[in-house]
Amino acid sequence: MQRIAIVSEHASPLAALGGVDSGGQNLYVANVARELARLGHRIDIFTRLDNPGLPPELAWDENVRIVHVPAGPALSIPKESLLPYMDEFGKYMLEFARQQDLQYDVIHANFFMSALAAMPLARNCDIPLAVTFHALGKVRRLHQANNDLFSDRRFTIEEDIVRIADCIIAECPQDKHDLINLYSADPAKIRMVPCGYDPSELRPIEKKTARERLGWDERAFHILQLGRMVPRKGIDNVISAVARLRRNHKVDARLCVVGGNLSDANLGDVDEYDRLQTLAHDEDIESFVDFAGSRARDQLSQYYSASDVFVTTPWYEPFGITPLEAMACHRPVIGSDTGGIKYTIVDGITGFLVPPKDPTALAEKLAVLAGNPDHAVKMGHAGAARAQEMFTWEHVSSALSEIFQALNSKNSTLNSPATSSHLTLVN
Repeated sequence: MQRIAIVSEHASPLAALGGVDSGGQNLYVANVARELARLGHRIDIFTRLDNPGLPPELAWDENVRIVHVPAGPALSIPKESLLPYMDEFGKYMLEFARQQDLQYDVIHANFFMSALAAMPLARNCDIPLAVTFHALGKVRRLHQANNDLFSDRRFTIEEDIVRIADCIIAECPQDKHDLINLYSADPAKIRMVPCGYDPSELRPIEKKTARERLGWDERAFHILQLGRMVPRKGIDNVISAVARLRRNHKVDARLCVVGGNLSDANLGDVDEYDRLQTLAHDEDIESFVDFAGSRARDQLSQYYSASDVFVTTPWYEPFGITPLEAMACHRPVIGSDTGGIKYTIVDGITGFLVPPKDPTALAEKLAVLAGNPDHAVKMGHAGAARAQEMFTWEHVSSALSEIFQALNSKNSTLNSPATSSHLTLVN
């Protein structure tokens, strides 16, 4: 089995989920590391030290160690401001491996800055480099425009990483398409492995029981939105759709929004929360919208199971794990026709796809499910079968394990004549 270095510069598996920079990547790194360790691999996760109270090293799980890298001040910094510290991050990783006499078999970098930081170790120690971008700068800029606070340097760095990496992990067909068409990626170096969910953590609860625990009206049509409270998630679109559903379709609809830190004024979540509250007021549905704030992972099955439908309509989403979690809880999902969402949802079978920023279209699909609960149940069961077949973390990590072992095989088609150990990344 292999010794694997997982690099995740801003997304630690220790972080509380739901914050501005804490979401799918944190979950991905945590679960992939655990599952790879269960397969017998030894894992070191390198993540930036963002709290002076954290130890330099932490035995986090069996065969999984977290290494807190001192790069920049030991405090929480927005990921858009971390690029200047990646040189320091990379030097520390290289010195750490040398001091502990570690020879990693593969490096798995998550996000473009992690790949940049991993380059000294990959280059100097001749270690294959696999990269999961999780989000691509050119796609982000296309969708977020002036709200994208990353430097334009990101584009050049990503282009070089795509050229240099031994393997690129695409998370969905759209991701692969963007890598090839926007970054001229070599298709032979791309392998597609999706994100996943944990079936022991996300499982259905009887709807009546879940609603009693949450105090939800048993007779109303309940819609759930769950995720980080940032503008691109399109929560405003869901609120406007619920208003149309109540006004035009006469459905007694209620919306629960789970996610976001609603108490710390220093966080951007509060500004978005205020904006969304104002929208709910202006749409005259504030009494039918519950902003529940962040909830612990062990409570999520209860929220998914209490709902009639899960909705997520971001206008930009590289993959999106929450649809999988809802599907695991036997709920139909309505999602925007973008990124990984249009891969996880089978339109008309496990839920519906709608255009982002189109509350009228969303309201119409919600009305279909509200008017035909038996059909909604069938969609939920179809989604659960799809999730179980394709998207468990066990499935994801087994696929990654095969890729990582192939990278060390002399006969692997993933090995390119010009590997990361022989090329220099342009800064």
